Amino acid sequence: MPTPVALVAGLHAAARTATVDRLLATHPGSIALHHDLTDVTHGHVRRTVRDATGVLDTAEVRLAHGCVTCTVREDLLPQLVMRATGATLLIVDLWDSVEPRSVAEAVDCDEAQETLRLTAVLTALDAAALPDDLTCGERLLNVGKPAAAGDQRYLAEVLTRQIEYPTALVLHGGDEDDRELARRVLTHLAPFTPVHTVAVLPPATGAGVCTGELAERVDPTTAQLPGDTRTDEIVTAVWRSRRPLHPARLFEAVDELVTESVRSRGRFWLASSPDELLAWDAVAGIVSVEAAGPWLASLPEAAWDLVSPARRLAADLDWDPDRGDRVQHLVFTGPDLDAERFRTLLDSCLLTEEEERAGQDAWARYDDPFAPILVKENT
Repeated sequence: MPTPVALVAGLHAAARTATVDRLLATHPGSIALHHDLTDVTHGHVRRTVRDATGVLDTAEVRLAHGCVTCTVREDLLPQLVMRATGATLLIVDLWDSVEPRSVAEAVDCDEAQETLRLTAVLTALDAAALPDDLTCGERLLNVGKPAAAGDQRYLAEVLTRQIEYPTALVLHGGDEDDRELARRVLTHLAPFTPVHTVAVLPPATGAGVCTGELAERVDPTTAQLPGDTRTDEIVTAVWRSRRPLHPARLFEAVDELVTESVRSRGRFWLASSPDELLAWDAVAGIVSVEAAGPWLASLPEAAWDLVSPARRLAADLDWDPDRGDRVQHLVFTGPDLDAERFRTLLDSCLLTEEEERAGQDAWARYDDPFAPILVKENT
């Protein structure tokens, strides 16, 4: 029987350590592995292995190809396989700014499936720090948490990925008010993910986790986005439309949309590129727009067999006789967010009826400020 493996991620080191300690205490015979990246900008990575009694082993790990992700994966997997015999549970204690997806997919690989079974992906969160960190526009380099010398990611960007990917979330620290506010925030950001405390953790040794299904939860083409929600002062507003967006008008509205919301994401299409599904991802005023492949309506029917069942199901659910699966589906979350004003602003970015009647030949001639960004993303 393959040995169960639980990943514990999170920017908040104290919350993560408390979660790992609890797992070690409640699973006799378990072992935790941690790669410390504190000095990674100087090329140093230190691996520590411990159990409930203390440290079993430490070693300096050579930085492979200058890549932290490669280093962790190339050292971690052999270590897990080597230590699987006799361990009741293997716990991977991920360093602060490591995102769990790449590590989860490395563990859930064909070559290790007879030895390892990924059973949980947890993100541990400091309840008191969570609201402020979600609005932090600082880069990881500026707050001392880079995962590489040239790490240009933002703290809030990494934190949202750690929140939206895992199988469960774990709250630690803060007082009762902090924990209640954190739960309300998580209701908006990860409404389908169970929230626990360190005192009562979810099962860590059960059935295997399918990383393909976890990926579908965050892939912009298949993500099950939050719905309209209000919990006290926090508001999540959903905007949907079938009509195409005017690229220049949407571009002008971007600053207002992202600065007056804390988190927004979804999929959309522009009149100037009707065959391209675009992904919108913004947090703490930092926005990313990327091409996520073609709308299925733009592909020949035979090509549908080449996409995943989840992608086909998402297209079927969004299907319209005239537009196919092309849809504007954006979700915005923020404190005291004026949902109607957001929807009115976005509606004003759609093509007018007269512009729609002009057709795609006219749309193709629109000035598109997104075009240089999308070209850069694809190069």
